[in-house]
Amino acid sequence: MWQAILIMFIAMSSVPAGDLCGKLLTGTQGADPVFVAWSRFAIGAVLTLPFGLRGSARLLRDWRIWLRAGLIAAGVLSIQTALRTEPLADVFAAFFIGPIVSYVLAVIFLHEPVQLRRALLMLVGFCGVLLVVRPGFGGSGGLIWAVIAGCFYGAFLTASRWLSGAGHPRQMIFTQLALSAVILLLPGLAHLPPITPATAALTFGSAAFSAAANLLLFIAYARAAATVLAPFVYFQLLSATALGWAVFGDLPDLLTWAGLVVIIGAGLASALVRR
Repeated sequence: MWQAILIMFIAMSSVPAGDLCGKLLTGTQGADPVFVAWSRFAIGAVLTLPFGLRGSARLLRDWRIWLRAGLIAAGVLSIQTALRTEPLADVFAAFFIGPIVSYVLAVIFLHEPVQLRRALLMLVGFCGVLLVVRPGFGGSGGLIWAVIAGCFYGAFLTASRWLSGAGHPRQMIFTQLALSAVILLLPGLAHLPPITPATAALTFGSAAFSAAANLLLFIAYARAAATVLAPFVYFQLLSATALGWAVFGDLPDLLTWAGLVVIIGAGLASALVRR
């Protein structure tokens, strides 16, 4: 159990670390967000090729696999667009509308049962996102891209539940990376930045951290129940805040701190609600 929790912490730190590399790519190196998104999927597909290729060909005939890949491709492209101008912690906080969207879509399309307490906690979490984004009340317009990214990610999570029996998790990870790379191939290559040592290192770091997070999540969930590990997903917010402060000196303002507390509190309470 403690090994699973430690692995989960490392995985949740790897997610914002990968996005930090992407933010540095678009900020200091002038790369376009579409290149960052495409290269992450392309390199990730190569890294997971030995583990997920076998048996994946049959999945390519299922249109739902392509839909799932398109959703995650749009989500990563949107969050990289947000990170181009917005602080890391703010983007991750706004992005956490994703679990709320996933819950609503699962109820509507997958006919999952509605639990009043969980629904109320999701509403509280949405209020936390509003505190961060503050649409029309002094919030930054760039955070709208983070909200859009969260919506795409929520749809991706629901699609993943829909396709839970379609293939082995290794095949599902490989197909989402490979197909997303295919979807973004032409615009990614059209925005290829000048290749320098810094650009190459950040590009590989963005993809490697993301791939490591997916692999570590797979290992963690093999060692402990999802209900036990679910609350640790919110460690992403703390990691994103720490990395943003360490690298850029960014600290959230008072309302954003309040939103972070509300999102984490509602998320932890929701994860602890009995299914």
